[in-house]
Amino acid sequence: MTVIERFLNYVSYPTPSDENCENCPSTKSQLLLAEEIRKDMESIGMEDAKVDENGYVSAFLSASDDMSDLPPLGLIAHMDTSPDAKGTDIKPAVIDCDGKDIKLASGNHITAKEFPVIEKYKNQKLIVTDGTTLLGADDKAGISEIISACERIIKNKESHRAIAVCITPDEEIGRGADLFPLKSFKAPVAYTVDGGEIGEIEYENFNAAAAKIYIHGKNIHPGEAKNTMKNAALYASEFVSLLPPAEAPAHTEGYEGFYHVQKISADETEGYIQMLIRDHDIEKYEERKQFIKNLCEYLNSVYGEKTFEHNITDTYFNMKEKILPHIELIDNAKRAMESAGITPKIVAIRGGTDGARLSYEGLPCPNLSTGGVNFHSVREFIPVNSLEKMVDVIVNLTKLA
Repeated sequence: MTVIERFLNYVSYPTPSDENCENCPSTKSQLLLAEEIRKDMESIGMEDAKVDENGYVSAFLSASDDMSDLPPLGLIAHMDTSPDAKGTDIKPAVIDCDGKDIKLASGNHITAKEFPVIEKYKNQKLIVTDGTTLLGADDKAGISEIISACERIIKNKESHRAIAVCITPDEEIGRGADLFPLKSFKAPVAYTVDGGEIGEIEYENFNAAAAKIYIHGKNIHPGEAKNTMKNAALYASEFVSLLPPAEAPAHTEGYEGFYHVQKISADETEGYIQMLIRDHDIEKYEERKQFIKNLCEYLNSVYGEKTFEHNITDTYFNMKEKILPHIELIDNAKRAMESAGITPKIVAIRGGTDGARLSYEGLPCPNLSTGGVNFHSVREFIPVNSLEKMVDVIVNLTKLA
């Protein structure tokens, strides 16, 4: 099976995760794909292919005799897709790209003006959706590339380090590392294959927190409300208006942090705001969390004690300090890409991965590109050449000490 065939098979399984479900995996559809992946691993000759009670899929490939003295290398990807865009009834298509606007089957377009990145893929074949769903390259491309690399190694009897593979559920809702089978995972270091455009190598990510703001108002008939009503809906609006407008995701890039309002629900009596807090710099990150706390305290001083309550929890931290003692992981990734004819590019993740959390749990785990573009969007696509090249990269990685 080619990596393209494997990818098209995997994206036919709808696997959006659900943050409102506490089960693992959070959606039963992920278990269907997990079993398909397990069968795929087993069919190509990987060892001990299994799905555990939490939906994590794992398998092992013993080293060739000439590299049996080296420790195993871990490869990790995730099976769920983002709930930010429709992830069911996906209709992928392989098209030719001329570097200009792409018309999708639904009538939607990927325009060169809005997405100038398509110009660099002129004369390449792209896999796109019909424009009504995401594609699922995040991260079914990573899974396809890892398993296809293992298949090539087995089929061609190539020299390689031992390889430990784990495919996780629920990464998109921040839980991919929650029940990761660290004790049974045989590799001391690993890579997540969960990045964007071809060539990217990432070992810095945001420090991340989730903030929940609860607003308690007091309702009364509006005709009798003077000096009595405390309108939680208006208070929620005021809270958002006090956030720095230039520090929202739409106005930041690179190493710039942000406050991201995800959800607001409110009436006169109760209000709720769900937010993300992000910054690469740990000191600025702590300052951002404190700003939200101070904002609640200020508004409580205006509207009364406990009108605003906050719950701020750390989600993950910048993996950089855990990767630097293992910088050979980055050097090897560069070498593997260069050997595949790809120019490596070190970039900071404006987000996080399973690898960030696993790095803090004792498994150093930088992130590699999948080749996908416009993740979490109905305009998501992946170049066929990028899928194929990432298989080359992974095979190359398994040959490096």
